[in-house]
Amino acid sequence: MRLSALQRMLWGLAAIAIVGFVWLQVSSRSDQRTDEPAFRADFELTDHQGMMQTDEDFAGRWMLVFFGFANCPDVCPTTLAEVAAVMDALGSDAVQVQPLFISIDPERDTPQALAEFIPYFDADLIGLTGTADQIKRTSETFRIYYEKIEEAASPDGYTMGHSSQLFLFDTQDGYAGAWTYGTPAEEIVSDLRARL
Repeated sequence: MRLSALQRMLWGLAAIAIVGFVWLQVSSRSDQRTDEPAFRADFELTDHQGMMQTDEDFAGRWMLVFFGFANCPDVCPTTLAEVAAVMDALGSDAVQVQPLFISIDPERDTPQALAEFIPYFDADLIGLTGTADQIKRTSETFRIYYEKIEEAASPDGYTMGHSSQLFLFDTQDGYAGAWTYGTPAEEIVSDLRARL
């Protein structure tokens, strides 16, 4: 009887070991399949020259994407100046990267307003805007935050609060990473060169 109890205990431990081994095998395979990006770039917006643009128009190129607004006093112009420095530093590799500025202020940032704003930074930068609904859908796709904030001293009596990271998307529109506000251009260039 004692041997029988010991045998049952050993068989039980063996069964637990087998289940554990199978679970580890299945979970490691599912981890290998999670190469899918966290999310994909997905938009249909009007550029600063009045042309409709979608994420598909940039297939085969890396995309640097920043959300902001033309009346932004500091974060947006600083980040766009960094993007211009990145594009310059990439030299001939810059043709593989498309920088995009997506406005979160469709009320003021018309294509005409962006056409005046965008040239201050880089000739290859494309400004994108749309209706309030298009911007809302785009922000949900990219998982960014923005809101209109009443501020009497600002143009038209309001400013915009918004996420300030610079996104990177791969050649298939998959999220590849992001840099926080203030990341030096040299660091971004080094990271990009390793990926291109």
